[in-house]
Amino acid sequence: MRRKTTAFFAAFAIIVTAILWPVTSALADTTSYVSLGADLSTDQRAAVLSTLGVTEDELDQDTLVTVTNEDEHRFLDGILSSSVIGSRALSSCKVEQRESGYGIHVETHNITYVTPGMFENALATAGMKDADVVVAGPTPISGTAALVGAMQAYAKMRGTVVEPEVIEAATQELVTSGELAEFLGDSAKTEQLIAAAKQVVAEMDLENEAEIREVVTDIAGQLGYTLDESEMQMVVNLMRQLAVLDLDPETLAEQAQMIYQAAVAGGLDLSSFGIDAGTVERAKDEMPGIIGGLLNWFGSAFTN
Repeated sequence: MRRKTTAFFAAFAIIVTAILWPVTSALADTTSYVSLGADLSTDQRAAVLSTLGVTEDELDQDTLVTVTNEDEHRFLDGILSSSVIGSRALSSCKVEQRESGYGIHVETHNITYVTPGMFENALATAGMKDADVVVAGPTPISGTAALVGAMQAYAKMRGTVVEPEVIEAATQELVTSGELAEFLGDSAKTEQLIAAAKQVVAEMDLENEAEIREVVTDIAGQLGYTLDESEMQMVVNLMRQLAVLDLDPETLAEQAQMIYQAAVAGGLDLSSFGIDAGTVERAKDEMPGIIGGLLNWFGSAFTN
């Protein structure tokens, strides 16, 4: 099981690497982009499109991305064996742009070894903003091709470019999240641990290992876990890698808002770290209606 999970999350490298592909398209009037696995049969393609809520007539070459197995191998050869990468690209996705402050929301169908929250966390690190992402497979599969397509479609939509170190860090975040979830046996708490630790490290501009270790220990304890040394080192190493990226804490809070809301609703309190409540308050104020209300819960963790 661990080998399968590690293989899947390592496959996230292709998503974020796709951002580096030359992109010249500006954001078009159409804000919904679709990525399809090149090896879908006619029946499988119809089933996937139905799940994505898209018809053949609605597909347009300007907003359609096709991901091949060669694309997968292009970015994963040397990281994973060919047998793990596989020989067919089947999983697909739809990326739809939303208004500023909406955040990233991921929905999966027939996709194994990944949770929407882990995906949202890593996509926020990679630079995706304000989008609905639906990932679907014709049958239960790991979803490698769809992961390539998600960021390839977003890159085409936004004309975004992400630096190599961000690609590496976002990939490592997903790998670490997957492995830690296996160890802890709780994907939701893993999502919250990674998101909260990343938020504190970014807000406090921490790079020192001892300080990061203290943060991770505190947050894990509040979530009901005592990490062993190997688990602790996994998270600390990830946080040190993320620390040098100069991530914007306000953007992180905004894009992964549902994970933060769940953590705070569960009693997580980060006020002991002296985090400025202004970051979350500004993110909350920029969101419409109910979304702002959800971040209000998150903001209370820094002020109570």
